[in-house]
Amino acid sequence: EEVYTLASIVEKETNQNAEKKRMAGVYLNRLKKNMLLQADPTCVFATRDFDAPRVLNFHLEFDSPYNTYMYTGLPPGPIAMASIVSIDAVLNAEEHDYIFFCARGDGTGLHNFSETLRGHNQNIRTYQANLRNRGLR
Repeated sequence: EEVYTLASIVEKETNQNAEKKRMAGVYLNRLKKNMLLQADPTCVFATRDFDAPRVLNFHLEFDSPYNTYMYTGLPPGPIAMASIVSIDAVLNAEEHDYIFFCARGDGTGLHNFSETLRGHNQNIRTYQANLRNRGLR
C-alpha cells in the first residue's frame, strides 16, 4: 500500500515519464530524512479543489492528514490511480541526493532538481522568470 500511495503522488506530480524515477527518489530521500514530503498534489486532494490552475496558500494551509506540508510521512492512502510507470518509478527509483524539485515553468512540464536549498531557490527564480517570459505571471 505504501508503494501505491507514493506512486499516486508521483503520478499527480509529473506527467513526464522520463523524470518519474528521479521524482520518486526525491520523495524517498525526504522520507529517509524524516522530512515533510511537501507534495502539492496531496494538498489539492485534501481540499478537493481539482480544477485549481495552481497551488495556493489555501491548499497548503488546509488541515488534513493528506496535507504533507503539515504531517510527516505518507498520507493515509493514495490520492489518485497510479500508472504502471509511476509504480515502477517507486520500485526502481533513481538513487541520488536530490531533496528538492521545482517546475521549470517553460511549458515542457519538466522539473529542475537540486540537493540544496540554495539550488532550489535558484530553480524557483528560474521558474518565476520563465512564467514572466511566457506572460503567465
